[in-house]
Amino acid sequence: MKKGMKKTLIIVLSFMTLLMVWNQTLAQVSGPPTIQLRLMETTDLHGNMIGYNYENRKKTVEFGLSRTANLIKQARKEVPNSLLFDNGDILEGNALDEYAYRSHPLDLANVHPVFKAMNTLLYDAATVGNHEFNYGIDFMEESLRGANFPYINANIYVEDRNHFENDDLNYFNPYTILEKEVTDTAGEKHKLNIGVIGFITPIVAEWNKEYFRGNLKVKNIKETAEHFIPIMKSKGADIIVALAHTGLQSDKGLDEKKGNSVYALSKVKGIDAILFGHSHSVFPVRDELQKLPGIDLKSGTINGIAAVQAGYWGNHLGLIDLKIVQQEGSWKVKSSLSSIRPVYRTINKKSMPAVPTDPLIEQIMRKDHKETLDFLKDKK
Repeated sequence: MKKGMKKTLIIVLSFMTLLMVWNQTLAQVSGPPTIQLRLMETTDLHGNMIGYNYENRKKTVEFGLSRTANLIKQARKEVPNSLLFDNGDILEGNALDEYAYRSHPLDLANVHPVFKAMNTLLYDAATVGNHEFNYGIDFMEESLRGANFPYINANIYVEDRNHFENDDLNYFNPYTILEKEVTDTAGEKHKLNIGVIGFITPIVAEWNKEYFRGNLKVKNIKETAEHFIPIMKSKGADIIVALAHTGLQSDKGLDEKKGNSVYALSKVKGIDAILFGHSHSVFPVRDELQKLPGIDLKSGTINGIAAVQAGYWGNHLGLIDLKIVQQEGSWKVKSSLSSIRPVYRTINKKSMPAVPTDPLIEQIMRKDHKETLDFLKDKK
């Protein structure tokens, strides 16, 4: 080939390559706006803010929010848009929680130790678990005032004893709609309204009947969701996230009352993602109990709805990555992927940390941890 022809061919090929890149870029820009949104979950922390087992008085790498915190910070750095939620059961469960209940007057100057730690992580919202009621309603209310994020629940109601449901009042705000500025894959900014609603297993009214009887009542999860989801949509929620403190399947004693499981909740039209807890399990994971019809363990969906459960005591971080596309003026979840990240791994039968602890949480908890140890000594 002559030198001039070769040079011309190179120029033509280079131009064609540039044209292909330009066409691909144009297709991306001219296509529908797409948002990648990451939802993160902690659940069933039970007062475990640091890696310490108060029962055997030993440090541990197997749980603790101070280690989960680093997973949260890593996960946030990986994506442009993210939200963090907690699914309840934090106010009872270990010696730190008992110390806070027995030793602390809680007010604006004395925040419950768990919220001293959690507030550093900038949670977006949370729901209550059944163990929030173990020390009574008054203590729960005093404690939750220390959270710098909203608590929501849709199926706990004030007991008015009139047997007429239409005038029942929610005990908590049933939902919140978070207005978040997000960046799409082309770098453009959008306002996304994320509706977040909370639920709790109705068995809580039986397990804590001394506090619920005459004061509060708990309604069916699925029926409550079917009532509120259309309301949230009418209020402008683009997508809806459910925080469900109930298991994949209903608690024993509730089996005859259909609709109180995550499996049932996943069938409610309009829910885009479910973050759940209560049963101290992880989802998705290959387990016989999770081989139900409609469950896809590869993507982490239940009846087509993205779902995740992050274990307990901060031993995992739960993640749902949503791909949201704007179609005909509204946002739709196009696809999703659920996953869990552990704070430790087992190597040669020995537990090894997967991430270091967060120094800020360790520092913040130092005083309360020491006072908890002193509290345990005095109990002997």
